[in-house]
Amino acid sequence: MIKEINWFALLTRSNFEQSVYTSITGKEIDAFLPRTRKKSQRKDRKLMIEVPLFRGYLFVRSTLEPADQLKILKTTGAVRLLGNTRGPVPVPDSQINALQLMANANVDLITGDSILLQKGDPVMILEGPMAGLRGEFSRHKGKGRVIIKIDLLGQYAGVEMSGGNVEKVLDFLS
Repeated sequence: MIKEINWFALLTRSNFEQSVYTSITGKEIDAFLPRTRKKSQRKDRKLMIEVPLFRGYLFVRSTLEPADQLKILKTTGAVRLLGNTRGPVPVPDSQINALQLMANANVDLITGDSILLQKGDPVMILEGPMAGLRGEFSRHKGKGRVIIKIDLLGQYAGVEMSGGNVEKVLDFLS
């Protein structure tokens, strides 16, 4: 019997994408970690660094066999394969091929995280002096800038920042 091999999206712990990728490929499992380049926001210098295109995710190629899935999930930093109540859901090969083409094109890729934000969405600031603070998405300002409302001592303060520095958080995590 031939086992069907598919691509699956693997959720990782925060900032563990590279170490999970390295460990999984060390187990001789096909994996794909799409990356992009972005400016590092350091006080003393600005460098271009490679970061995962999708924070907290990478793609693995495997079967639906429990032994194969267990081999993936036993990797330090791996959380779960994305799916539904019936199990992991494969990512179409065409989507992985398109991502691989874009990643190999040597151009800077941009994800649309902040484009999907709607007024009132709970967000967390990812970078800069206010990293870790939670707030509420207020509006898009243009040129990739967004306005975030932050509750400080019972009063709201509006903060303008790059849309790439905020991420929507799930309500139950707030």
